[in-house]
Amino acid sequence: MPGWTLVVVVVTIGLLIRDRFNPTLVMGGAVLAVFVLGVIDQDQLLAGAANESLAIVAALYVLAGAADITGAFEGATSRLLGRTEQGRRRGELMRVCGPSAAVSAFIANTPLVAMLAPRVVRWCRRTGRSPSLYLMPLSYAVILGGSMTMIGTSVNLFVNDLIDTAGLGRLSVFAIFGIGLPLALGGIVLMVLLGPRLLRERATPGEVLAGTEREFTVEMTIAANSALAGATVAEAGLRNLDGVFLVEVERADQVIAAVGPNEPLAAGDRLVFVGNLARVLDLQRMSGLMSAEARHFDDLARNPQRQFVEAVIGAGSPLVGSSLKASGFRRRYGSAVVAIHRASEKLEGKLGDARLRGGDVLLVLAGPDFHQRYREHRDFAVVSPLSEDRPIRREHARTVELTIAALIVLAGTGLLDLLQVSLLIAFGLIVGRIVTLRDARSFIDVNVLLLMATSFGLGTAVEQSGLASSLANLVVSVAAPLGDYALLVAVLAATMLITEVISNTAAAALMFPIAIAVAEQSGVNALPFAVVVIFGASLSFLTPIGYQTNTMVWAMGGYRYTDFARMGAPLTLFVLVATPALVPIFFPFH
Repeated sequence: MPGWTLVVVVVTIGLLIRDRFNPTLVMGGAVLAVFVLGVIDQDQLLAGAANESLAIVAALYVLAGAADITGAFEGATSRLLGRTEQGRRRGELMRVCGPSAAVSAFIANTPLVAMLAPRVVRWCRRTGRSPSLYLMPLSYAVILGGSMTMIGTSVNLFVNDLIDTAGLGRLSVFAIFGIGLPLALGGIVLMVLLGPRLLRERATPGEVLAGTEREFTVEMTIAANSALAGATVAEAGLRNLDGVFLVEVERADQVIAAVGPNEPLAAGDRLVFVGNLARVLDLQRMSGLMSAEARHFDDLARNPQRQFVEAVIGAGSPLVGSSLKASGFRRRYGSAVVAIHRASEKLEGKLGDARLRGGDVLLVLAGPDFHQRYREHRDFAVVSPLSEDRPIRREHARTVELTIAALIVLAGTGLLDLLQVSLLIAFGLIVGRIVTLRDARSFIDVNVLLLMATSFGLGTAVEQSGLASSLANLVVSVAAPLGDYALLVAVLAATMLITEVISNTAAAALMFPIAIAVAEQSGVNALPFAVVVIFGASLSFLTPIGYQTNTMVWAMGGYRYTDFARMGAPLTLFVLVATPALVPIFFPFH
């Protein structure tokens, strides 16, 4: 059957390279084909769906999503990024890459970048920097950091299951740390040194249109325990915000209209900003600031189903001529207005006292029954939910931070099995209403889980059919005369090449049985070859489609396809040289 299996593999790789079909659909069709051809049986077909790594990855997605919606570590992120100076690119790259790599050792790469990338973009917006100078290094740093532990990426978990199934023994959480740490440190140093020369400033579509967006007026206050209290406007990073302007500060009935950079801030100060919608929403997530409405609406602030909504006041609305305070807006709608846009005019005074007009656009922090209430009153001409911008649930941030720390301690020390602790944590977050069931479903990338499940079957087919043995013969005949290290380099290079054009999970599934066969035919320990598959399948730097996090930042940073190869080439060369030298130190050939 190796001939038919080879045909299926070649067709599968070709379809994945062309990128015209969903990778999950392609892999599912490939597994179905080898099942119908009799290469694998029913149990092998279904084995991937019952694998524990799928449950672990799903649970880690829920944890990463909880960190995002609660703003966990937002304060640490702001302190790392918020007070840097223009022109210090290398220092800023280190601030972005170092902590990101460290965290990615314990949180799956894809949800981590989904959590961190918007924060880096918001920081760039506030400070007038180009996101393209930081998003690609962020993705690469997370990829490198994920290679330090067996829970850093879904691929690591996937290959660990393959290693266990092959009878080589399941690797512990920190089994590859001695290899991954030098690779991560070396990769980050390369990016810091070469990044300012190799990275290009690119404009994102949102930046091109930013100048034409509507301006909203929003009121924020300095939180009681905020690090901003006692700092000047400039020190707090509120002086040169991009797309939003601080127009006044009110303190104890004193209004400071011309706010200078050296104006000190105090807890309880009311700050009035004017800016476009995206930047106003960024302020809602900025550590140390809180909406002026938050203290008056505690019940809404604790409701996990709250969301941001744009509402346009109709010409015949009873709200016209009234103010938010006089109309009892909070009581009437169970919601709070956090910003107002008025065409060709800036609002003056407090938002709650402003006389509303037809056509005013309200940015509403809406409760779960807002839509039902506005349909009863018909006060608005248009209501549009902002599905991509969810209010931060800061009240649970510390709980999520402690939960992530507990995962690291319990799984890292072996007090609990990773499957047990990850499922317990995910279940606890849902039961504790830190995330809802709807949230949890939205956090989990089902395509990733299906891709992992189907990849098991195709990898089994490559091994069972004898195709792995045939390809291993070819590799051994070419590289064996050069020694064991050359064999290791050959397996690593082949895996890295394949993962640049197809998904990393699929690449690992295809290369693992070949790597094991190469080791068996050479008469050496198979574990070093299995381990290089982990690194080869994950460390993808040359294309935006080689790894999912690269694809995520591709559009966000406005990158061109070739930008990845320019920055990724030195990293790839470094990995090809360093990894085969490090692996045998911890996993000897004999």
